[in-house]
Amino acid sequence: MHQLKIAALLLCAITAGGNALAQNTKPAGGFTPPVPVGQTSNTPIDSIAVVVNEDVITRRELAERIKTVVGRMKAQSVQLPGDADLQRQILERMIVERAQMQLAKEMGVRVDDNQLDRAIARIAEQQKLTVQDMRNQMEKEGITFAAFREEIREEIVMQRLREHEVDSKVQVSDAEVDAHLAAEAAAAAEQFEMNISQIMIRIPENASPEVIAQRKARADEVMRQLRTGADFAKMAATYSDASDALKGGEVGWRSAERLPPLFAEALEKLKPGQVTPVMKSVGAFHIIKLTDKRSVAEAQAAAAVTQNHVRHILIKVTPTVSAADAKRKLVELKERLDNKAAKFEDLARLASNDTSASKGGDLGWLYPGDTLPEFEAAVNGLKIGEVSEPVETSFGYHLIEVLERKSEDLSKEKQRNAARNAIRERKTEEAAEDWQRQVRDRAYVEYRSDDLK
Repeated sequence: MHQLKIAALLLCAITAGGNALAQNTKPAGGFTPPVPVGQTSNTPIDSIAVVVNEDVITRRELAERIKTVVGRMKAQSVQLPGDADLQRQILERMIVERAQMQLAKEMGVRVDDNQLDRAIARIAEQQKLTVQDMRNQMEKEGITFAAFREEIREEIVMQRLREHEVDSKVQVSDAEVDAHLAAEAAAAAEQFEMNISQIMIRIPENASPEVIAQRKARADEVMRQLRTGADFAKMAATYSDASDALKGGEVGWRSAERLPPLFAEALEKLKPGQVTPVMKSVGAFHIIKLTDKRSVAEAQAAAAVTQNHVRHILIKVTPTVSAADAKRKLVELKERLDNKAAKFEDLARLASNDTSASKGGDLGWLYPGDTLPEFEAAVNGLKIGEVSEPVETSFGYHLIEVLERKSEDLSKEKQRNAARNAIRERKTEEAAEDWQRQVRDRAYVEYRSDDLK
């Protein structure tokens, strides 16, 4: 059955080429190599580049992605790797994305056009443009707006998939917070943040000793080139398997507690501009560059922080409940609340799709940063006892009510909250990398040409 499906997909791809395909002599295996980066063809030929599970990536899709990425890298003044290396990097990213999108489809994760329109409107607003202005700007740069829409749709789907598969499963215990705070107290009084970049050579799951040795040799070759003066950003764009490869491997500013201990210990010995030796983690070989280092001013001994005691009713968007349905249901519930026809806690117990439903929707006292920005903005705009209009977040739609508000010295609580967030962020990043590696390793991938590997 699998071979029949692949044969059908191949037939569709060949048919898309029209008569022009029949007029060209095909190499052995029936594969027409991709047009090299920077070149074009006057003949509209398309064929399968890679099979990913039950789906395919065509040569035309690959060429379009290469064009987009090259444009972005040039705009950001990132030095381009060689054509073959750039093509390999982009194709690997497309394989991972295609495998993730297939998983999302299996799980029913979708983004409808209305949600997509709102997301694009927010992007335009952040850039202080209208949607039409943003569209005009893209078309001048040779990027079709339809392709941009689908790219944003895929990003939202993958974000929601990651939230379900990774973020929601990361837990931070009180013992971890205690240990983190104890380590901070024992550290030197002056602490630093480090601006770092990385090159990561992935080790496939259940890799044989021979494959591990090959990946180690690749990492050693990268290190050899770095020692002879190669540009780190170009090496990252050429060789790294990390998602930030095409940004020159730039990770950004991180404090030591936000890094795996293996990295933090190695970076402490470096001066800005230096790189670590090749380091091996569970799933990869790593080379980290310390780009810069800066001191962090100590927090004030006490600070006044506003807390809000909040409850909510959440209606999630699912394959059977559209965004419009969720919003409409909350509007109906709010009308009942406004007319004093029901109590908030009773409606939460009956209708909310959240674990707080059993508590009447009560989320307790919330600190700044505890919730998503859209949720927090709505909370801050409410008066005590006021119920919001439906508020959209990545979790779904909410009705929110602020029960109480207070401001007091919460320095110890803030420290624990900051520690918990730092630990959660580090564990989430590690879990996301591991999950992405597992999705890639589980995928059936068939290259239709050795030149693409």
